[in-house]
Amino acid sequence: MFELTGVEKRHGDSLAVAVASWRAEAGEAWLLAGPSGSGKSTVLHLIAALTQPTSGRIVVANRDLATLGPAERDRWRGRTIGLVPQRLHLIGAVSVADNLRLAQRLAGAERDDARILALLEAVQVADLAHRLPGELSQGQAQRVAVARAVVNRPAVLLADEPTAALDDEHAAVALELLRAQAIESGATLVVASHDARVKPLLPHAFALPAHVHPRRRAA
Repeated sequence: MFELTGVEKRHGDSLAVAVASWRAEAGEAWLLAGPSGSGKSTVLHLIAALTQPTSGRIVVANRDLATLGPAERDRWRGRTIGLVPQRLHLIGAVSVADNLRLAQRLAGAERDDARILALLEAVQVADLAHRLPGELSQGQAQRVAVARAVVNRPAVLLADEPTAALDDEHAAVALELLRAQAIESGATLVVASHDARVKPLLPHAFALPAHVHPRRRAA
């Protein structure tokens, strides 16, 4: 679960995104809607503690993110958050399978090759397990990123436009894996997307406004 209360993120005097109140319970599946530039990625990064709010309170899996120190933040994220970012950030120097192993290691989890293989099979890239990410198509890399996000059975699963590079068949495969893994672990799932294929699979929705006007703090 997570809860955002009175959250704002600013860049200088410009307001990037604001969320007055949003609470999502364990096991719920949410669409984070809004056009490009509305702040969807920023909201996901706030929930994942990849960036900090200018003001407001964020609680994720019963942890107030303001209490996380810099040294603790990465390990907490590895154990608690599964993230499919828009820029996939697969590590190019190691194989597809090792990208998932590294995610396990960073979270302090035991190595589980059977789970890694099962997840790669689920997204139809098991035959590419020993390839380097640079040898993959964009769609294949996208599916690997989905598998990496769920490998540690996170409490909160966040996906930023996870179907953007996928055809209908593979979009369905990726979304099914996200939904199935969220159900299996009782995770909260949030998919940020304006892809019409996503909405029917997610019973809850939180919409950001079409745009946020830059505004200055009151003097």
